[in-house]
Amino acid sequence: MKVLVIASQKGGAGKTTIAAHLAVAAELSGAGSVVLIDTDPQGSLSAWWNSREAQTPVLAPASLAELPAKLAALQAAGVKLAVIDTPPAITEAIRDVVKLADLVLIPTRPSPHDLRAVGQTVDIAADQGKPFVFCVTQAKPTARLTVQAVAALSAHGVVSPAVVHDRVDYAASMIDGRTVIETGPKGRSAAEIRELLEFVKARLHEKKKAKREAE
Repeated sequence: MKVLVIASQKGGAGKTTIAAHLAVAAELSGAGSVVLIDTDPQGSLSAWWNSREAQTPVLAPASLAELPAKLAALQAAGVKLAVIDTPPAITEAIRDVVKLADLVLIPTRPSPHDLRAVGQTVDIAADQGKPFVFCVTQAKPTARLTVQAVAALSAHGVVSPAVVHDRVDYAASMIDGRTVIETGPKGRSAAEIRELLEFVKARLHEKKKAKREAE
């Protein structure tokens, strides 16, 4: 089982939206059973899931203290991917989750304030020795700032080529427990999520691939 942690100490970066969309996209892609875990006290991911008609991906409630045992049980049950949403601005809580990750995805809005704040999350991942990648979110189409944000983030780590744009369909899909892949499967937003999922999957399996090549 792979564990993907969505983390950002800056609130409003779209963590919950990204977590929900990637989990649904992974499940629909046939990658195996996917589980969502909400560790944010605000419970936004849980609220979204409770309004969802589809039974998958499954939501597995877990406190921070229960998380290691919960992940072990999920792996034993044959789950292929666990996607964990984390709280913003609570350093120790994020650190406890990050240490369990196979990959940390850091969503970042293309604003100077967000870019300045990203270093704290990077430090947590680096301190735990965990690989991390960036994803630019809530970008404005054709905005020069988006290109500048990608360039700035590239100086610190790998940036997803899939940029998640600021579109109404993302917000609308989160109201009734669906995602853009379900509400508009042929739209640009759905294409972005699929591209982001392929990028994340490649990064999650990168070590295994490199090891096979070395052998």
